[in-house]
Amino acid sequence: MVRFSSHSGQPMFIEEPLLSENPEGIAALAQVTTIPIALGERLHSRWDMKPYLGIVSIFQPDVCHVGGISELRRMAVMAEAYDAALAPHCPLGPIALAANVQVDAVSANFAIQEMSLGIHYNAGSADITNYIKDASVWDVKDGYIDVPTGPGLGIEVDEEQIRAVGKVKSWRSPTFQGPNGEWREW
Repeated sequence: MVRFSSHSGQPMFIEEPLLSENPEGIAALAQVTTIPIALGERLHSRWDMKPYLGIVSIFQPDVCHVGGISELRRMAVMAEAYDAALAPHCPLGPIALAANVQVDAVSANFAIQEMSLGIHYNAGSADITNYIKDASVWDVKDGYIDVPTGPGLGIEVDEEQIRAVGKVKSWRSPTFQGPNGEWREW
Protein backbone atom coordinates (compact mmCIF):
# COMPACT_ATOMS: atom_id res chain seq x y z
CA MET A 1 0.00 0.00 0.00
CA VAL A 2 2.83 2.42 0.84
CA ARG A 3 4.56 1.70 -2.46
CA PHE A 4 1.28 2.18 -4.36
CA SER A 5 0.67 5.51 -2.60
CA SER A 6 4.15 6.66 -3.55
CA HIS A 7 3.30 6.23 -7.24
CA SER A 8 -0.19 7.75 -7.24
CA GLY A 9 0.66 11.17 -5.82
CA GLN A 10 2.49 12.26 -2.71
CA PRO A 11 0.30 12.41 0.37
CA MET A 12 1.35 14.79 3.13
CA PHE A 13 2.06 11.80 5.39
CA ILE A 14 1.00 8.30 6.40
CA GLU A 15 -0.68 8.48 9.78
CA GLU A 16 0.16 5.73 12.25
CA PRO A 17 0.68 2.98 9.66
CA LEU A 18 1.50 0.60 12.52
CA LEU A 19 0.79 0.74 16.22
CA SER A 20 3.30 2.73 18.23
CA GLU A 21 4.15 -0.43 20.17
CA ASN A 22 6.05 -1.59 17.08
CA PRO A 23 9.12 0.67 16.69
CA GLU A 24 11.00 -1.97 14.69
CA GLY A 25 8.17 -2.16 12.16
CA ILE A 26 7.97 1.62 11.86
CA ALA A 27 11.73 1.76 11.26
CA ALA A 28 11.49 -0.95 8.57
CA LEU A 29 8.57 0.83 6.89
CA ALA A 30 10.48 4.12 6.87
CA GLN A 31 13.21 2.39 4.82
CA VAL A 32 10.82 1.46 1.98
CA THR A 33 8.90 4.69 1.46
CA THR A 34 9.55 8.34 0.69
CA ILE A 35 6.20 9.31 2.23
CA PRO A 36 6.70 10.91 5.65
CA ILE A 37 5.46 8.80 8.57
CA ALA A 38 3.38 10.52 11.23
CA LEU A 39 2.91 8.97 14.64
CA GLY A 40 2.30 9.97 18.21
CA GLU A 41 -1.30 10.18 19.35
CA ARG A 42 -0.71 7.06 21.47
CA LEU A 43 2.54 8.33 22.96
CA HIS A 44 2.30 9.76 26.45
CA SER A 45 5.66 11.41 27.10
CA ARG A 46 9.06 12.37 25.72
CA TRP A 47 10.31 8.95 26.78
CA ASP A 48 7.70 7.27 24.58
CA MET A 49 9.00 9.37 21.65
CA LYS A 50 12.63 8.34 21.99
CA PRO A 51 12.51 5.12 19.90
CA TYR A 52 11.08 7.10 16.97
CA LEU A 53 13.46 10.05 16.88
CA GLY A 54 15.29 10.03 13.57
CA ILE A 55 12.67 7.66 12.07
CA VAL A 56 9.32 9.46 12.23
CA SER A 57 9.00 12.67 10.21
CA ILE A 58 5.93 14.10 11.93
CA PHE A 59 5.00 13.72 15.58
CA GLN A 60 1.34 13.92 16.59
CA PRO A 61 1.20 14.06 20.39
CA ASP A 62 -2.18 14.74 22.01
CA VAL A 63 -2.10 17.47 24.66
CA CYS A 64 -4.68 15.53 26.73
CA HIS A 65 -2.71 12.28 26.59
CA VAL A 66 0.70 13.79 27.41
CA GLY A 67 -0.47 15.67 30.48
CA GLY A 68 -0.75 19.20 29.19
CA ILE A 69 0.95 22.11 27.53
CA SER A 70 4.35 21.78 29.21
CA GLU A 71 4.97 18.19 28.10
CA LEU A 72 3.56 18.88 24.63
CA ARG A 73 5.98 21.78 24.27
CA ARG A 74 8.90 19.63 25.46
CA MET A 75 7.94 16.97 22.91
CA ALA A 76 7.77 19.62 20.16
CA VAL A 77 11.28 20.81 21.01
CA MET A 78 12.58 17.25 21.14
CA ALA A 79 11.09 16.54 17.70
CA GLU A 80 12.57 19.77 16.34
CA ALA A 81 16.06 18.64 17.41
CA TYR A 82 15.62 15.67 15.04
CA ASP A 83 14.17 17.76 12.18
CA ALA A 84 10.72 16.26 12.75
CA ALA A 85 7.56 18.31 12.38
CA LEU A 86 4.76 18.81 14.91
CA ALA A 87 1.13 18.06 13.96
CA PRO A 88 -0.77 17.72 17.26
CA HIS A 89 -3.58 15.20 17.50
CA CYS A 90 -6.78 16.82 18.75
CA PRO A 91 -10.25 15.24 18.65
CA LEU A 92 -11.18 16.15 22.23
CA GLY A 93 -12.80 19.57 22.15
CA PRO A 94 -12.24 23.30 22.31
CA ILE A 95 -10.06 23.45 25.43
CA ALA A 96 -7.64 20.85 24.05
CA LEU A 97 -7.59 22.64 20.69
CA ALA A 98 -6.90 26.01 22.34
CA ALA A 99 -4.01 24.46 24.30
CA ASN A 100 -2.58 22.92 21.13
CA VAL A 101 -2.82 26.16 19.18
CA GLN A 102 -0.87 28.02 21.86
CA VAL A 103 1.94 25.44 21.57
CA ASP A 104 1.72 25.48 17.77
CA ALA A 105 2.23 29.25 17.77
CA VAL A 106 5.58 28.98 19.56
CA SER A 107 6.94 25.85 17.85
CA ALA A 108 9.26 26.39 14.90
CA ASN A 109 8.52 22.87 13.65
CA PHE A 110 4.72 23.23 13.67
CA ALA A 111 3.25 21.83 10.43
CA ILE A 112 -0.51 21.36 10.73
CA GLN A 113 -3.16 21.21 13.44
CA GLU A 114 -5.88 18.57 13.57
CA MET A 115 -9.26 19.89 14.68
CA SER A 116 -12.58 18.10 14.92
CA LEU A 117 -14.79 20.87 13.49
CA GLY A 118 -17.68 19.16 11.72
CA ILE A 119 -16.09 15.71 11.88
CA HIS A 120 -18.26 12.59 11.66
CA TYR A 121 -17.98 11.49 15.28
CA ASN A 122 -19.44 14.81 16.45
CA ALA A 123 -22.57 14.37 14.32
CA GLY A 124 -25.67 14.61 16.48
CA SER A 125 -23.70 15.76 19.53
CA ALA A 126 -21.34 18.55 20.50
CA ASP A 127 -18.76 20.12 18.24
CA ILE A 128 -15.77 22.28 19.18
CA THR A 129 -17.96 25.37 18.83
CA ASN A 130 -20.57 24.26 21.38
CA TYR A 131 -18.94 24.89 24.71
CA ILE A 132 -17.30 28.25 24.17
CA LYS A 133 -18.88 31.69 24.22
CA ASP A 134 -17.34 32.91 20.95
CA ALA A 135 -17.30 30.16 18.34
CA SER A 136 -15.74 32.53 15.80
CA VAL A 137 -12.30 31.78 17.29
CA TRP A 138 -12.40 28.58 15.21
CA ASP A 139 -13.42 30.25 11.93
CA VAL A 140 -11.27 28.78 9.16
CA LYS A 141 -10.06 31.28 6.56
CA ASP A 142 -8.08 29.95 3.60
CA GLY A 143 -7.21 26.82 5.58
CA TYR A 144 -6.01 28.71 8.66
CA ILE A 145 -7.36 29.75 12.03
CA ASP A 146 -6.06 32.67 14.05
CA VAL A 147 -4.36 32.07 17.38
CA PRO A 148 -6.96 32.96 20.01
CA THR A 149 -5.88 36.14 21.79
CA GLY A 150 -8.14 36.24 24.85
CA PRO A 151 -6.88 35.61 28.39
CA GLY A 152 -5.45 32.21 29.24
CA LEU A 153 -5.81 29.83 26.31
CA GLY A 154 -7.65 32.52 24.35
CA ILE A 155 -11.15 31.08 24.62
CA GLU A 156 -13.97 31.64 27.08
CA VAL A 157 -15.66 28.42 28.18
CA ASP A 158 -19.46 28.56 28.45
CA GLU A 159 -19.74 27.02 31.91
CA GLU A 160 -23.52 27.41 31.97
CA GLN A 161 -23.89 25.28 28.85
CA ILE A 162 -21.49 22.65 30.21
CA ARG A 163 -23.50 22.39 33.44
CA ALA A 164 -26.76 22.08 31.48
CA VAL A 165 -25.40 19.31 29.26
CA GLY A 166 -23.91 17.52 32.27
CA LYS A 167 -27.36 17.22 33.82
CA VAL A 168 -28.85 15.64 30.72
CA LYS A 169 -26.51 12.72 30.08
CA SER A 170 -23.04 11.44 30.70
CA TRP A 171 -20.60 11.54 27.79
CA ARG A 172 -19.43 8.22 26.42
CA SER A 173 -16.48 7.79 24.19
CA PRO A 174 -17.81 7.11 20.70
CA THR A 175 -17.39 3.69 19.19
CA PHE A 176 -17.29 2.89 15.51
CA GLN A 177 -18.33 -0.19 13.64
CA GLY A 178 -17.49 -1.01 10.06
CA PRO A 179 -19.97 -2.10 7.39
CA ASN A 180 -19.66 -5.74 8.50
CA GLY A 181 -20.18 -4.98 12.18
CA GLU A 182 -16.48 -5.12 13.08
CA TRP A 183 -15.27 -2.73 15.79
CA ARG A 184 -12.94 0.00 14.70
CA GLU A 185 -10.90 2.26 16.85
CA TRP A 186 -10.75 6.00 16.49
